[in-house]
Amino acid sequence: MNSPPDRPVGWSRFFPVSGWLVAYRGEWLASDAVAGITLAAYAIPVSLAYATLAGLAPQVGIYGYMLGGIGYALLGSSRQLAIGPTSAISLMIASTVGVLAGGDAVRYAQIASLAAFAVAVLCFVCWLFKLSVLVRLVSDSILVGFKAGAGLTIIMSQLPSLFGVAGGGHNFFDRALRLVAQIGDTNLLIVTIGAVALALLLLGERLLPGKPVGITIVALSILAATLLSLPAAGVPVTGKIPEGLPTLALPTFGLLQFDDLFPLAAGCVLLAYIEGVSAARSFAAKHGYALDVRQEFLGLGAANLAAACGHGYPVAGGLSQSAVNDNAGARTPLALLICSIALALCLLFFTGLLTNLPKAVLAAIVFAAVYRLVDVQALLRMWKVSRLDFYAAAIALVAVLLLGILQGVLLASIASIFLLLARASQPNIAFLGRLPGTGRYSDNARHDGVEPLVGVIAFRPEASLLYINAETILAVVLEALHKSSDIRLVACDLSASPYIDLAGARMLRDLHDELASRRIAFCIVGAHAQLRDLLQAEGLAEKTDSSQWLRSLDSVLGDSQVK
Repeated sequence: MNSPPDRPVGWSRFFPVSGWLVAYRGEWLASDAVAGITLAAYAIPVSLAYATLAGLAPQVGIYGYMLGGIGYALLGSSRQLAIGPTSAISLMIASTVGVLAGGDAVRYAQIASLAAFAVAVLCFVCWLFKLSVLVRLVSDSILVGFKAGAGLTIIMSQLPSLFGVAGGGHNFFDRALRLVAQIGDTNLLIVTIGAVALALLLLGERLLPGKPVGITIVALSILAATLLSLPAAGVPVTGKIPEGLPTLALPTFGLLQFDDLFPLAAGCVLLAYIEGVSAARSFAAKHGYALDVRQEFLGLGAANLAAACGHGYPVAGGLSQSAVNDNAGARTPLALLICSIALALCLLFFTGLLTNLPKAVLAAIVFAAVYRLVDVQALLRMWKVSRLDFYAAAIALVAVLLLGILQGVLLASIASIFLLLARASQPNIAFLGRLPGTGRYSDNARHDGVEPLVGVIAFRPEASLLYINAETILAVVLEALHKSSDIRLVACDLSASPYIDLAGARMLRDLHDELASRRIAFCIVGAHAQLRDLLQAEGLAEKTDSSQWLRSLDSVLGDSQVK
């Protein structure tokens, strides 16, 4: 299968569209057209549902898909990533903007658009300062917990619409308690509509993967609601959706102080970038091209700038909509442009058909889209394989349930950093013995039959020597020394330590001084170039034989040291 060239060079690398558009082949057009129309059919019900989840007018979701796709197609580096509103960001907007707007619907919509503009600005700043390291701030375990918490929170937010009750509440548990208290007011007709729609969505997902099941169910539900006069029977519907394209204008500034807007925008950037790059990388690997993770900031920024100017709210790339785009045959971002044209036609001529769409069906669409975020199998696997990862995931899950999406994603990021520090602070320290009949040394605790060293303690820190683990390494070595007798030499093998900082070098100097007070010799072996420079600067050359720093442990110890 022919593909567009891998990556533009020169100035054009900032405008990936110049690369794939120049090399575009006529035979790709049919695939991109089918993908774009299929994506539009998927986007209509999902964008309506997500905009409702965000507390905005339904058409605002379509604006996000239409304009966000255009912006990303111009500057994004992925060929299959689809941009639009996502469930997590929609709930983040709902839980944050409502407080900031103070009950004013117009101000609510303005703040949501301003948030998209702030996301665009932050994306440009992140691109400028090469902050693509953001994608590594949140570990996989944290992301599993965060997604599970987000999925449960979103599902709980949609259950009142499925039961036909008022709902309410500030977090997952508050919403659950209010729902239980209102369960006696359940409207059986609304429950039936939502249950049938949900069952058909899940059945279609299993039996007809990649097909526009959602738009078909929306059409059937509108037809049934119209023929059976369901709005007159008390079934909530979307109501009239304004026809026409959005007017383009910069969002209203001065609505919020910077310290009110920044946490929301930063949370959206972090969540959108991680989710978008993760999805884009999977499709890049599948189709064999390189993804420019730094360029993704510009693509995401352009998408949000376009959405903000069209009165939309923050958008992101997501795995589900991108999978629809890819499965339908998307070859280039032209599929996004075709999708935007199809959505524009819908806004111009067909919004009247959506008037009698039951809100319970929109709730079912959200439910069907997010239930897979709760990955119980992944949580159980972490419990069995790595308790530390499980606890990190649990922290993220509980944080989202208690504090909400925005605070949850920020706390998850902080938890990822602390998880990394916790792991780095407890490195494995291998105490070495000789493998029989060889000049190789291995960890006594991990291999049977290793010959012990007589009068020698040889240890190998299997991590960089940093301020966060230096004291731990020193304490472990001194404890091993305390348990041993007749020790005349302690050898530190740095072959598994790629980096050392000042605290690590000073720890080795302190270890030398402690051993010297006990009349025990100390040597360092296997030190790489950067390590030797810092050891020299910290005066270790005067305390140890620097000629041994490059040598192997076997050449220093010699056979006479081994029983």
